[in-house]
Amino acid sequence: MSEVVIDIAETRKRYRGGVEALRGVSLQVPRGGIFGLLGPNGAGKSTLVKILMSIVRPTQCTGMMLGKPVGHKPTLARVGYLPEHARFPEYLKGGEVIRYVAGLAGVSRATASRRAAELLEMVGMQDWGDRKMGTYSKGMKQRIGLAQALVNDPDIVFLDEPTDGVDPKGRLEMRNVLQTMRDDGRTVFINSHLLGELEMICDSVAIMDKGEIVRQGTISELTKKSQRYEIRTQGGVPADLRNRLAVEGVEIAGDKLSVYQRDPVPMQPILDALRADGVTIVEMREVRQSLEDLFMETVAGGGVGAAAPPSLPGQSGKGVQG
Repeated sequence: MSEVVIDIAETRKRYRGGVEALRGVSLQVPRGGIFGLLGPNGAGKSTLVKILMSIVRPTQCTGMMLGKPVGHKPTLARVGYLPEHARFPEYLKGGEVIRYVAGLAGVSRATASRRAAELLEMVGMQDWGDRKMGTYSKGMKQRIGLAQALVNDPDIVFLDEPTDGVDPKGRLEMRNVLQTMRDDGRTVFINSHLLGELEMICDSVAIMDKGEIVRQGTISELTKKSQRYEIRTQGGVPADLRNRLAVEGVEIAGDKLSVYQRDPVPMQPILDALRADGVTIVEMREVRQSLEDLFMETVAGGGVGAAAPPSLPGQSGKGVQG
């Protein structure tokens, strides 16, 4: 099992008036991957991140981050943070923002200058570092925000809605940066309600709703029961063959056959039977439940509370032409 860098239990936050933002959250985050915390707006995601960052005081929190109790101040020197709706002085230049945050983090001036140049190039802003923040687009500001979160060379980076308001090209570039961070051995903790973004880059996720973690694990683990092969044929399947396949657990609807199976080996006799009966196979693909479907099944379908996540491509799969 991978080393766990965040391990908390029974984390609670109750605000004045009795509002419970967090209701006994338990969470484990493995080292060296991209972890996604997803949920509808108001689920408590940002509150949880702020507790881990010691920005918000919890009502109750038991656990560790990077081997030390949550709230251990020296440990925060090993953590980077990009808050939601981050704001930087419009009169500062991009490079100045990075060097300013480096100073707050206790990074030496020489190291800060070197890191600023490296990070500007990493986020694709090397040609804009000498321009003021007020001249930047939202996406460019988010890139500077990501760069400043890395200026102290952190072990864990918390990113709160990092691609919110960023155009598709900017999101693609930011995904590439996040994958580079993972390859460098950092743990990237992303809080987002953009399910499509998380599905493309996350190694593991946790689904949060109404202040509770309702499911967590790798996407493969969470969707393994839905993993199947789908075969599309040209025209229908003869009735006698349909009956034989149904006995083998094959579901047939029109020109689509579904087999809930993760191993491709048992699929071969089914393909052989179709070909022997003269059925033309157009496509076979491996399919699993999408993160959106998993989210809806867990949150809305589970009765914890209905939520309408953003649109996402329906199913993820690999097409194999027959």
